[in-house]
Amino acid sequence: MRNDEVFSGFLAELEAEERKPATIEKYARDVGRFLSDMGEGELTRETVAAWRDGLLDTLTATSVNSMVSAVNRYLGYIRRPGCRVKHLRVQRRVFRAPERDLTRDEYGRLLDAAPERLALIMETICSTGIRVSELRCITAEAVGAGRAEIRLKGKVRTILLPGKLCRQLRKYAKKQKIASGEIFLTRSGRPITRRQVWAEMKAVCKKAGVDPRKVFPHNLRHLFARVFYRATRDIAMLADVLGHSSVDTTRIYLISTGAEHARVLDGLGLVRFNKIR
Repeated sequence: MRNDEVFSGFLAELEAEERKPATIEKYARDVGRFLSDMGEGELTRETVAAWRDGLLDTLTATSVNSMVSAVNRYLGYIRRPGCRVKHLRVQRRVFRAPERDLTRDEYGRLLDAAPERLALIMETICSTGIRVSELRCITAEAVGAGRAEIRLKGKVRTILLPGKLCRQLRKYAKKQKIASGEIFLTRSGRPITRRQVWAEMKAVCKKAGVDPRKVFPHNLRHLFARVFYRATRDIAMLADVLGHSSVDTTRIYLISTGAEHARVLDGLGLVRFNKIR
């Protein structure tokens, strides 16, 4: 079923729309799997739905829906909109999985275990709430001004850089002899990539004594969101800082763990001591 020329054209269209490289890579992976799984089988709405439902044997509903989005986009590109399928209905999560919940203590241990550049990268993400892909906006000029301009998908937002962070970044830039441009570079002078940050964070997990499942760049953004909201109780402001178009997206970042919810319920004092003897 796969036509390499058509597949390449699909990816080229995504690039023309200025989609992030990570997004294009994911679409390529998801659509590639779909085409491989379908083989030479007939392409209909029913066969696509069967493929979608079969994914539930190994993937979560959320992951399946993410793949469906990519496949539906591809089906539109090849002018087969009638084969598109609906996403699985997933009830909004009430609790965050505790094994994915990075605590402030664990964050501190990661910083202690990390080499200088990685520690600064983690502090930059966690103290501002930026995405790892937005590290490129942290320049010597931005540090000097105490604020950075983030441009993404045609939107522009300005984030403030904490004074303490700026002082640390200025020292680091001076040490690395960076007078202008991006702060976080590889030894060859290229911008550090999301993949590199991910790998370096995973590499310090054992030394820090932190479960690797909790350690990835985006989880630092989640930690920032929870701490910021506890300090301000202003979800609209948090949405602006994070660059979310909808507060519904921001609410996902604020889901508590089951343990936190249980403590709240216990604190309500609505269960009397029973009289069972």
